[in-house]
Amino acid sequence: MISALAVAAALASAGAVAQQPAAPTAAEADAFVASAEKQLADFSVEANRVAWINNTYITDDTDALAAKYGTIGTEMAVKFAKKAARFQKVPGLSFDTKRKLDILRGGLVLPAPTTPGAANELNEIATRLNSTYGKGKGTLHGKPISGSDIEAAMGTSRDPAALKEMWVSWHDNVGKPMRADYARMVEIANLGAKELGYPDTGAMWRSQYDMPPDQFAALTDKLWNQVKPLYDELHCYTRAKLNAKYGDAIQPRTGPIRADLLGNMWAQEWGNIYDVVAPPGTGDLGYEVGDLLKAKGYDWKKMVETGEGFYSSLGFAPLPDTFWKRSLFLKPADRDVVCHASAWDIDNKDDLRIKLCIKVNSDDFVTIHHELGHNYYQRAYKNQPFLYENGANDGFHEAIGDFVALSITPQYLVSIGLLDPAKVPSADKDIGLLLRQAMDKVAFLPFGLLVDKWRWGVFSGQIQPADYNKAWTALRLQYQGVTPPAPRDDATAFDPGAKYHVPGNTPYTRYFLARLLQFQFYKAACEQAGWKGPLHRCSFYNNKEVGRRLNAMLEMGASRPWPDALEKFTGTREISGDAMVAYFQPLMVWLKQQNKGQRCGW
Repeated sequence: MISALAVAAALASAGAVAQQPAAPTAAEADAFVASAEKQLADFSVEANRVAWINNTYITDDTDALAAKYGTIGTEMAVKFAKKAARFQKVPGLSFDTKRKLDILRGGLVLPAPTTPGAANELNEIATRLNSTYGKGKGTLHGKPISGSDIEAAMGTSRDPAALKEMWVSWHDNVGKPMRADYARMVEIANLGAKELGYPDTGAMWRSQYDMPPDQFAALTDKLWNQVKPLYDELHCYTRAKLNAKYGDAIQPRTGPIRADLLGNMWAQEWGNIYDVVAPPGTGDLGYEVGDLLKAKGYDWKKMVETGEGFYSSLGFAPLPDTFWKRSLFLKPADRDVVCHASAWDIDNKDDLRIKLCIKVNSDDFVTIHHELGHNYYQRAYKNQPFLYENGANDGFHEAIGDFVALSITPQYLVSIGLLDPAKVPSADKDIGLLLRQAMDKVAFLPFGLLVDKWRWGVFSGQIQPADYNKAWTALRLQYQGVTPPAPRDDATAFDPGAKYHVPGNTPYTRYFLARLLQFQFYKAACEQAGWKGPLHRCSFYNNKEVGRRLNAMLEMGASRPWPDALEKFTGTREISGDAMVAYFQPLMVWLKQQNKGQRCGW
């Protein structure tokens, strides 16, 4: 007979064993990573198809399907993230296993906690936010107008009343309804991030850059300070031109710029108002890309074929036939779609697509080159393991197409038959060329930084729901020097929701990084091509050596830390704003001359 003492001792021993499970091994970590990678790869194909249908055919049914698959994907990712965390400190891990564990642990955009129903609620909210944006409308002259049409109209209208109406109606109709949902989404996602060992979701996002989150935030501040003097001079010059056009009552001579006057719904890029700021005499470039496209009878297909042709000239294989059959190129007349441009890799191999509502204009011509950059990157790393099928960091993915688009120079336009060689702008037009570029590239920088500055504050709790709009407006003033065209009711407004990437939950710092990386890539490509003239006139079109070196970086995917990939193509391991500053140096000198006597700043 076993004594009660022996039973108690046995139970205590069993309890001790239960409380101290065997430490995981490197072999178990390897097996876990292999299993998780296969499950995620298999699921991603079906989930991508559902997401594609929802984005290109928005109905209650496709919303429901998207929410369902989003829930499944979130729960799967959360499960793998939690298991990955268990293996973080296992000794003897290989480089690849350790790297993939880090990707699994921190790769979620919206982590759901394990609380029953949390993943479902989180994905229902995320789907609802995305659809609210996709279905959103503003007004022009009192009549409903879609988001994509507002974007186009704000680029061409010079009527302050119409611009104000479009800006206010879009921000009110689209942003306001999202406010409560967004606050609840933040609450749920933060619980999920904490379960994974992060202070909050923003810290988790910042952990994806091969450095500690706080170190990455400091890097973005350092980069901004490198390029801020250039932005400040551009702001000062642009404000003076807007004041000269509209007068003190619409745009004062000092202080911030009225956001709706800058040719873009979010004042993130100002190139559409180049006609307002062009320097007298030398500012007329002699051509406008949109006009050239129309004069040559370009339609959406010819525009996309031209973009493909650039990559083909570098030695990349043509896009697959399925790209042309399955992409969305035009806004359908019979249904709601998310017109925001995006590039898709449905099967992680060859089912590449783009989705945008193409208009024959300069912006969309550049956008096509940009989105195709994603597609060629996706195809280059298709032979990597699934968890490495991504950019070296998310800024790389955005920068590839942008640095190719920098090569849309007058000489490139001549090469493809769009521009008459006799009409290539002479050297005295260089300031105009640079100013036109800066109105997009430089003007974007503070917006590219502040979107996530705002979200990091929201996720950390530094910005509370009651202050969502107030903080957004303050950051736009601090970084961009812009102000809304009308007073905002901060108690009800949710202006961040009027920008797709906020309800779409797309981290935005990638675009800030991409603006700087593209100039690093461009400068490196021009050096490889042996270019000797002014940097801003360089085109590496048709240079196979640049294509070969570019592909060597692209095919690495996310298999190595991003400094390795950067070094592979550029020879340096540090992201820097220096290449952008060098590109625009002649403009900087000119802007300072123009701004003499002005009270710059805001």
